[in-house]
Amino acid sequence: MPRSNRSRNPRGRGHDVEPEGSGFDRMLNGWRRTEHRRGREWSVQPISAASAQKEYVCPGCGLTIEPGVAHVVVWRADGVLGDAADLAARRHWHHHCWSIA
Repeated sequence: MPRSNRSRNPRGRGHDVEPEGSGFDRMLNGWRRTEHRRGREWSVQPISAASAQKEYVCPGCGLTIEPGVAHVVVWRADGVLGDAADLAARRHWHHHCWSIA
């Protein structure tokens, strides 16, 4: 009988274990990641052009982020006032401005 080259795993080869932070939680978080800069921990969440519905002012350059422009939302992940205060103090940055900040 000839050998079958098809994977017997319904999810495909090498996908037995999902990486940490994947699946439904990762979808809800929008690929949020944590970055360390200047001794602080920051939560960075990319916003796609399709999801960018409002106008914001980038704190890095002072220019407007127009609706329909992909950008990132950044907030402290290690603030002393708690998660609610950190999330309330979040700011929208151009990708380039955040990368050079």
